[in-house]
Amino acid sequence: MSEVYAARRARVRERCQAGGSATALISRPANVRYLAGAAPQGAVLLLGRTEDLLVCAGPPENRPTEGRPDEALRVQTLPGNGGDAAVAAADLAAAQGADALAVEEHHLTVARHRAIRSVVTRLRLTDLGGAVEQLRVVKDEEEISCLRIGAEIADQALGELLESILVGRTERHLALELERRLVDHGADGPAFPTAVATGPNSGRPAHRPTDRRVEEGDFLSVCLGATYRGYRCEIGRTFVIGTSPADWQIELYDLVFAAQRAGRESLAPGAAYRDVDRAARQVLDSAGYAERLPALTGHGVGLEIDEDPQLAPAAMGKLDACVPVTVEPGVHLPGRGGVRIDDTLVVRPEADGGPELLTITTKELLAL
Repeated sequence: MSEVYAARRARVRERCQAGGSATALISRPANVRYLAGAAPQGAVLLLGRTEDLLVCAGPPENRPTEGRPDEALRVQTLPGNGGDAAVAAADLAAAQGADALAVEEHHLTVARHRAIRSVVTRLRLTDLGGAVEQLRVVKDEEEISCLRIGAEIADQALGELLESILVGRTERHLALELERRLVDHGADGPAFPTAVATGPNSGRPAHRPTDRRVEEGDFLSVCLGATYRGYRCEIGRTFVIGTSPADWQIELYDLVFAAQRAGRESLAPGAAYRDVDRAARQVLDSAGYAERLPALTGHGVGLEIDEDPQLAPAAMGKLDACVPVTVEPGVHLPGRGGVRIDDTLVVRPEADGGPELLTITTKELLAL
């Protein structure tokens, strides 16, 4: 992997040089991990004139789930009680003879930016912007493999839960059990707090698990994700508890399923972000649910659970091959219930079989 990390850093350096800076300070943890292999707490990455350095406030802890620093990268630990690694890295850049330093202004706090400027008054600070985030959008096959394994773990955890007795158990208990199963099957941990909503609670789009118990006839809406080697994926499914679904539940589920399928089928290299959103949204709009829809149909995933691209009505840009995204339309009826169906897929050209579905748990409306 050293060659991969070195190539990534070289691409960032090229962007810096095009902007008039030979050095860069990377502070956003996901970006540090992408370029260095690991992001110990408080660490930053200096792309220097003479060498690149992973600057840590304290000794990095050897936790495999948090990654391992690139062996070709020198790790510099601050002495004593540590301090701000970003300020120390800027000082090191000045010591290497840099006259300009690109920083991630969207991540640095105002106070941290001022602290850097006060220490290295001779350095001209420029904005790196979202250069690293843009490089992270298209994944290599190793990254996609991590996402694929994470999806398999999430599918396995959800499948096991569905085989257990659910009536009478609380939303909170089910969420905790799912997160335990993720770790049992090899995940670093959950990709985000697991969402479980039952009955009328499924009609709340941002519901968090409570002590409400599962009852016969409820919609059960679950959204979970696994982190594997730092990469995060997600899956969302909706089921009916105990009895045959009511007519209104079947109608609502079939509608959301049709919208999700339209979104999935529109994924292709060159497809506009907004067109993917429109494909799913039009199905729900035409049924009169325009006011019940979320702000976006899906988003990118990777080292963070919510990355670019954003599949939204006003989103600008087009999909590339090897971009993993979610497609997750839903309709939520306050006080009654709701349906959400969420998959993680990888954009692939038609010649390679079209979009690759990573989360494969059935989307049939099951009565559990």
